Amino acid sequence: MNTIRRRAIGALVLATVGATALAACGSDSGGTKTSGGSTSKTVTLVSHDSFAASDAVLKDFTKETGYTVKVLRGGDAGAAVNQAILTKDHPQGDVFFGVDNTLLSRALDNGLFTPYAAKGLDQVPADLQLDAAKHRVTPIDSGDVCVNYDRAYFTAHKLAPPVTFADLVKPEYKNLLVTENAATSSPGLAFLLGSAAAYGDSDWQSYWKQLKANGVEVVDGWEQAYNDRFSGSSAGKKAKGDKPLVVSYASSPPAEVVGVTPAPAQSPTGVSTGTCFRQIEFAGLLHGAKNTAGGQALIDFLLSRTFQEDMPLQMYVDPVRKDAAEPEVFTTYGAKITDPKTLAPDKIAAKRDEWVKAWSSIVLK
Repeated sequence: MNTIRRRAIGALVLATVGATALAACGSDSGGTKTSGGSTSKTVTLVSHDSFAASDAVLKDFTKETGYTVKVLRGGDAGAAVNQAILTKDHPQGDVFFGVDNTLLSRALDNGLFTPYAAKGLDQVPADLQLDAAKHRVTPIDSGDVCVNYDRAYFTAHKLAPPVTFADLVKPEYKNLLVTENAATSSPGLAFLLGSAAAYGDSDWQSYWKQLKANGVEVVDGWEQAYNDRFSGSSAGKKAKGDKPLVVSYASSPPAEVVGVTPAPAQSPTGVSTGTCFRQIEFAGLLHGAKNTAGGQALIDFLLSRTFQEDMPLQMYVDPVRKDAAEPEVFTTYGAKITDPKTLAPDKIAAKRDEWVKAWSSIVLK
């Protein structure tokens, strides 16, 4: 299985955490940093463990700008954001990539970023520009957290796979679904937020009570859910997983067929398109960055067609630029979600911790 959405693995860390070590990769190009960073030829990108780009694309950036990128990876998305908050007075890099709309308010409220209007924003749909008034963050990619299903299971049992949230509580899907803990997992939280968007403040808790009664299984993170418990993934088959429904991503089916020869007519997994919650990932120029010019150049590059078209098969996410072409494996095997559930960042900020606490009392007790 390809390393799809590795940011989903491990703890989301909703509470403030202690500092975590950041592993560095990349190399300096020989420039020397001054106190203002004006002579530095290195620009440092702080991100989660899932950040990936092809060597050729990073070399293009260096050729175009003269800057070499150093990447500091700091665990999953939640841990990386909390680490950036803890070190905001002495930032460990110039640009942060990987804060998504479920955690955006925390980053903005803590003043992590210096405003910068990136080149190419005219190619980004307005509904993805969640901080358009101030440009503290720039949208870089989007993806949808959705229930995935094992095609072979549903064919063998002559059962139509579920399509919507409401389907998942029907008797025919009893004991079939595994999801991630909303308190410890990014997709688990996104699935909870999707249900809140679908059912509203007053009814989402009732929905989860029905889901629990229908036998939903909860595990700590995406790795365990998708690669151990889900019967439809290549890793899950090896692990003898017995859950034909899992909370994963709309990009998971293409990942199942990359490198498979001969190419199958369809992916072995499908997407329940009415269960999706839209995640948007952003990059921002860290407040107090030593290399402001390099950071601005890097954000421009992250939004360029060159990077945007490289990104899908590196991180299994969708580009945000309207003019960026997606790889054929995405268009052939992926699910295009036309009406995902969404919530405004201020709504998430106001309700997230309260909802997670209530969810835990319903599902984990």
